[in-house]
Amino acid sequence: MSIHFFGRLPDGTAISEVRLASASGATASILTFGATLRDLVVPVPDAAPRRVVLGFETLDGYLENNRYLGVTAGRHASRIGGGRISIDGVEHQLSLNEGGVHLHGGAVGFSRKPWRILESDEASVTLGLISPDGDDGYPGELDVRCTYRLLAPGTIHITLTATTDAPTVVSLANHAYFSLLPGATSREHKLQFAASGYTPFSPALVPSGEIASVAGTPYDFRQLRPISDPAGDPDFDYDCCVVLDREGHELIRGARLEAPDGSLHMEVHTTEPCIVFYDGAGLAPDFAGLDGVPFQAHAGLCLEPMRFPDSPNQPSFPSAILRPGEIYRQETEYRFG
Repeated sequence: MSIHFFGRLPDGTAISEVRLASASGATASILTFGATLRDLVVPVPDAAPRRVVLGFETLDGYLENNRYLGVTAGRHASRIGGGRISIDGVEHQLSLNEGGVHLHGGAVGFSRKPWRILESDEASVTLGLISPDGDDGYPGELDVRCTYRLLAPGTIHITLTATTDAPTVVSLANHAYFSLLPGATSREHKLQFAASGYTPFSPALVPSGEIASVAGTPYDFRQLRPISDPAGDPDFDYDCCVVLDREGHELIRGARLEAPDGSLHMEVHTTEPCIVFYDGAGLAPDFAGLDGVPFQAHAGLCLEPMRFPDSPNQPSFPSAILRPGEIYRQETEYRFG
């Protein structure tokens, strides 16, 4: 493990990069800005180690990171319609940052804050953040922890926890963009979900509150298949939430992603009920990536385990309310092989 200066925010706050390594040869880079997974390189059988996430070359890319590359999203990931939440009969108006929608924690969110390094060793780092009462409109002071840990031979384990001093809502998510083969688009990868249901979205990408069957829809990934639209529409983009077939809260395999040539795969194991799948259609060549080349649309894809989108406004979805004395906890592993 090593810690390096990465840049300064406009207010002068120094941002650090934490570099992790495992005995198997996997390496990761974590930024204190947004608790961001900037880089991840994993061993590949009979081939050179391979970079599997998208990251920016400089801090400037992260300061203008409107596509949330690699960040920890919160206090409530995904969308909350109108930014409205009600807790114990008290209404709260959250900040709006995508038209009339509250997205990934709002105008600032956890992804645009400097976190503190709390603990570290050769293969892991724990970052902390205190989100004050009223932060982006949320009630209660929230104490948040994010731990990245490399596990042999090619796994990154992410643990997210939070406690509060007043009732609030919490649903955190990692927002890494994955690409398992250099130069391949997200549409060329193959994907499978352990999910027979999904949450239909409105045109504003806010759930209707229904959990519908994936059968007969473009969201049916119950069998491993190419991501490109099965109906052949080249303009069809994926930004959807699938509901995993699960009971309890233990780690289960929720998704499998394969490189187009079969040279590498990734399994997503998570404690969460949902995975939001975004195919990277909105990526644009604004800033250079780690290989010096700007990102184009579909350069990578997101598989974001989380609680249900818009859960505060959908009575049919499980509640995301966290109360004093309770501990919010999410564990997710991205396993490469």
